[in-house]
Amino acid sequence: MKYFTIIAVVLVGLIFTGCATKPQYVSTKDAPITMGLDRKDFEKAADDAVKDLLSSGAMDKKGGGRYVVAMGRVVNDTTQRIDTSMLTKKIRIALLKSGKAVMTTAVAAGGPEDEMTKEVRKLRADDDFKQSTIAKKGTIYAPDMSLSGKIIQRNGSPNSDDQVVEYYFQLTMTQLETGLAFWEGESTIGKMGSNDSVSW
Repeated sequence: MKYFTIIAVVLVGLIFTGCATKPQYVSTKDAPITMGLDRKDFEKAADDAVKDLLSSGAMDKKGGGRYVVAMGRVVNDTTQRIDTSMLTKKIRIALLKSGKAVMTTAVAAGGPEDEMTKEVRKLRADDDFKQSTIAKKGTIYAPDMSLSGKIIQRNGSPNSDDQVVEYYFQLTMTQLETGLAFWEGESTIGKMGSNDSVSW
């Protein structure tokens, strides 16, 4: 009896294994559209922002060279738990590649992104480290600009069966010396689907 039970368990396991979907890569083109924010949305919003920012001339530094840009706060005002760096990292990569800006990780809203810039300077008091290899005083670049923004979600119902969800990606590039916004941009993504779909 115990023998037949073992065989039955093994057979059931094989049946469910055979029915399971095999893992596979999903390209951006083939990814299903959801009512929530997904990879395509972040890629589109970042692409729109970078194109608008670079074409505006706001990143053309007088006399040449590159601006030093710090990350300000990007507020998530949606019903979803998202990491806003899914948007900002794409923008940062594009800005670096453009040759118009460099990003500082030593200064950011909420604290430095990479604490090692400061940590390594604490080694000046440690005789075990060769002092000539430690970063000198007065070498950290202060930011010229700050990139900040907000992601907003608005839901509506055009009829009793469907819902519309709109996402607004609002970004600002502020010159820190004057506090003036040198550039502001907004990208909107709208989706319509069944009321049975969820956006979180």
